[in-house]
Amino acid sequence: MKITWWAFVVLMVLGMTAFSQEFDKGKLDRYFDTLADHDKFMGSVAVSRNGELVYTRSVGFTDVGKGFPADEHSLYRIGSISKTFTSVMVMKAVEKGKISLDQTIGKYFPMVPNAEKITVGQLLQHRSGIHSFTDNPDYSTWCTQPKTREELLAIIAGGKSEFEPGSKAAYSNSNYVLLSILLEKIYRKPYGRLLKKQITKPHGLKYTALGGKIDPEKNQSLSYKYDHGWKSEPETDISVPLGAGGIVSTPSDLVKFSDALFGGKVVSAKSLAQMSDFRDQFGLGLIRLPFYDRMAPGHTGGIDGFASVFCHFPGDKISYAMTSNGSNTNTNNISIAVLSAVFGKPYEIPDFKVIEVSPETLDQYAGVYSSEQLPVKITITRESNRLIAQGTGQPSFPLEATAQDQFKFEQAGIVMIFQPTEKKMILKQGGGTFTFTRE
Repeated sequence: MKITWWAFVVLMVLGMTAFSQEFDKGKLDRYFDTLADHDKFMGSVAVSRNGELVYTRSVGFTDVGKGFPADEHSLYRIGSISKTFTSVMVMKAVEKGKISLDQTIGKYFPMVPNAEKITVGQLLQHRSGIHSFTDNPDYSTWCTQPKTREELLAIIAGGKSEFEPGSKAAYSNSNYVLLSILLEKIYRKPYGRLLKKQITKPHGLKYTALGGKIDPEKNQSLSYKYDHGWKSEPETDISVPLGAGGIVSTPSDLVKFSDALFGGKVVSAKSLAQMSDFRDQFGLGLIRLPFYDRMAPGHTGGIDGFASVFCHFPGDKISYAMTSNGSNTNTNNISIAVLSAVFGKPYEIPDFKVIEVSPETLDQYAGVYSSEQLPVKITITRESNRLIAQGTGQPSFPLEATAQDQFKFEQAGIVMIFQPTEKKMILKQGGGTFTFTRE
């Protein structure tokens, strides 16, 4: 499985909305009951308003095999939301005069290509040009093994510079691993201790810390993918992501952190303004997440089978967070449902209806499909009584039949409509419609 540590982005349509003072929590509970009953989601959500929790819900299990149920205090790896915490600590170091945003990193990382040109600010805003080592072809073969800081630096230094520093932006996990090590160098303390001293202890985040080996006996969640049942995912060793993706937390802690950060209690007003200055989609440890007419600063995360998001709506003083250790649906839709409930917008409780299709009928859809609209070929095969799809250079995924000639892969929001007599397939995803022809 390819690990990106930031993979899930909440995309929501534009329009007008307002906060619902007394939103229907019972309907939202029924929504999550439906997800749990159909094995669509395992995880937790939390919503706060004016610094007070107004909704929490947990479904699924922290350990499926042992039947440990998730609760409000269950710990999840939050992936790239960790970057926001790292950015905060860097900004605190700037406030103390230990480093500056305009300072180059050559003093600390001379082995990194273009280190004499790359600034701390460029690392924070993904404008360094440093290749993201999580994109290396061999990454999945070693990410579950411990790595020393020296080994990580050698791996990062071995990647080529992808563009001139400052010329554009491209997301790179390498940037925040370097920032994590930079913090350790200037404070001469390990990242986890810095996190506790500077953020989690002062702001009462009891369940937030740099992770370690997952222990379900301590209410720590394992992660899963769904394939005819929940299957365990590999566990990335925390020494690899560090402050780029290695923190564990809960949604309740994340909204508390969000409220404190955007309420001006964590960093100075100047630092928060700098973090919220977006260029090419990126702030300093923040991204922007749209919901109707609003734009909420926050971040997303994905590591192993975990997915997460947190964001804050400043005008409404509302924070939202979601953590998941397994999903068989599009987690963006979950965020949209929760926020729709909170802001008084309509949303549906899905029925997840599927139909049985005979192997003989499935066989007529098999083949290799290509399109003039997209530079990818999609291979459709049958395994027993289900269809499997695989795009060029991508993992395969199962399709569920929802109507005659119509199938879906809900986790990615994909719908495929086959026209076997015309040897065509219509692909719908993300509002786009693409026509494929069987070769």
